[in-house]
Amino acid sequence: MAMLKAKLYQIEEEKRNKEIYDARKSQVGTGDRSEKIRTYNFPQSRVTDHRVDKNYHNLTEIMQGNITEILEDLRKLRVEEKLKNLQL
Repeated sequence: MAMLKAKLYQIEEEKRNKEIYDARKSQVGTGDRSEKIRTYNFPQSRVTDHRVDKNYHNLTEIMQGNITEILEDLRKLRVEEKLKNLQL
């Protein structure tokens, strides 16, 4: 009886650990290059936002907090995606 209890406990523990692992993995990601959001190229004073696939040639201003143009492009992308999902 104790052996059965231990085995059931082990199965439940493995199930909980897998759920925790899956939740963490979905939040953190893999860190692969394919997950990059932005690239900062200092020699060319360029920022590339890979979500909107656009380059910005005002790196100094962006580093000082002037990111209005980037935010506006991201907002447009989000609206386009929502409209696209509504049409499906």
